[in-house]
Amino acid sequence: MSIEKDFIVIGSGVAGLTFALKVCKFGSVGIVTKDALEESATKYAQGGIASVMAEDDSFELHVQDTMQTGRGLCHEDFVRIACREGPARVRELIDLGAQFDRIRGAGFDLGKEGGHSKRRILHANDLTGWEIERTLIQAVHAQDNIEIFEHHMAIDLITQARLDEKIQPGSDEDEALGLYVLNHQTQKVVTMVGRVIFMATGGAGKVYLYTSNPDTATGDGVAVAYRAGAKIANMEFFQFHPTCLFHPKAKSFLISETVRGEGGILRLQNGDTFMENHHDLGCLAPRDVVARAIDYEMKTSGDDHVLLDATHLEGYRIRERFPNIYKTCLEFGFDMAREPVPVVPAAHYMCGGLVVDANGQTNIKRLFASGEVCSSGLHGANRLASNSLMEGLVLSHRAVEKVVNLFKEPKNFKNSLDRIPEWDPGSAVDSDESVVVSHNWDEIRRLMWNYVGIVRTTKRLKRAERRIQLLLEEIQEYYWNFKITKDTLELRNLAITAQLIIQGAMTRKESRGLHYNLDYPEPDDANWKQDTVFQNTVHRLITQTNPRIVTHE
Repeated sequence: MSIEKDFIVIGSGVAGLTFALKVCKFGSVGIVTKDALEESATKYAQGGIASVMAEDDSFELHVQDTMQTGRGLCHEDFVRIACREGPARVRELIDLGAQFDRIRGAGFDLGKEGGHSKRRILHANDLTGWEIERTLIQAVHAQDNIEIFEHHMAIDLITQARLDEKIQPGSDEDEALGLYVLNHQTQKVVTMVGRVIFMATGGAGKVYLYTSNPDTATGDGVAVAYRAGAKIANMEFFQFHPTCLFHPKAKSFLISETVRGEGGILRLQNGDTFMENHHDLGCLAPRDVVARAIDYEMKTSGDDHVLLDATHLEGYRIRERFPNIYKTCLEFGFDMAREPVPVVPAAHYMCGGLVVDANGQTNIKRLFASGEVCSSGLHGANRLASNSLMEGLVLSHRAVEKVVNLFKEPKNFKNSLDRIPEWDPGSAVDSDESVVVSHNWDEIRRLMWNYVGIVRTTKRLKRAERRIQLLLEEIQEYYWNFKITKDTLELRNLAITAQLIIQGAMTRKESRGLHYNLDYPEPDDANWKQDTVFQNTVHRLITQTNPRIVTHE
């Protein structure tokens, strides 16, 4: 089965929906999302969206906060673009119907989070992400030119290099034509062809044992694009959110940084405060500092969690400002207004990803990306809180302006469609060894947590590198022998993403931002004030007899 669209969007969070909504005026759009349309990391974003909206704030201050938090690796040109264009994109959301909290008669109720010098966080209580997602979904459903493919998962990109062995993957001659997609409800594979492929698949928190991310965050976009020859940068910088609820059934429920922004205090289990020993900003230090401090204090004391204390704040303030957090904590037996809440760090945000320019363009023509899946230069070595939703809005808007010009270029996609073979499972059979998938999935997440976590050593990284290579070989063999399933594809993507994180961490011989190696505890500006970039250049052809990937060294 083949489907042809002008624009194919992979992912349905703020980045993907923003692009789809704006580009549908110029052609047909297909949104591919592997779960229900609303199921994305955006939906679960609590804190808010950073934007200069107050009179005592400025673009320059937002730029400085972002650059300082990024530890020297932010791309200043794009930081300035994002901070300056952010307010206009936020106002577009408001015009669509997004309702952010306001102070009666005094404008927006702006919050403050770690690393910010001013109050600039717009929020909808503690469900900001859902308010944005709801608004965009409602607008998307009102468009006749957008078709939504729920429960469809990208398998691999189809590029010119995969049809022509003379073209090097990721070279100037290479361009994206479409992708193979698994409908995992029917187990049928669909061939989709488009003038532009837009990657907005989000992050990869599920690569770690403990994460605040939804189950969809398995690194799909990074792995799919990497296999096709896209450049991937800075994967060693994985942000761990300092405060997730510590409870065996809470599934690492995130407690927003805004709780500390409103005055919440971190304490040891004996009641002592500790953040003043780690940073001048105390509990409002950047996330890398706070997560590392908690990790250190837990290892020093032997405790399995620390406490987030908001009991000194007025009870109504907690219940009204954080209704969802308060309600969820109460469901697990903790009344935030009366007792400190146990918290631990958990994997939260992937600061690396597909290398893109200021318009979301990757090194592969007609392949664009926005949101957490990409590396735009905004976050550097550590993301400033609440900059992520803003980045998705800005970059997706700029990508539309770029792809509209591409859309005008003549191209005979009928010829491309004719050249692309339909998916053929070959001799693959139904699996009777699904335990392999669950076992390898669990092993990857544990080795990443233990060896490539908040604090690393060269010895641990080498162990992780050896083991991930063996796992990749096992997974590849499994992939070839058995018919694909959603679980198989996620495991395959998870392993490749883990490998890229390990490679980045092994390569960077310093400590900077989110990457902390005890063997190289200081930053090394002379040698490492630069991005770490990886690109797969192994030539893979799609053949008529087997459109799965055939490797030619």
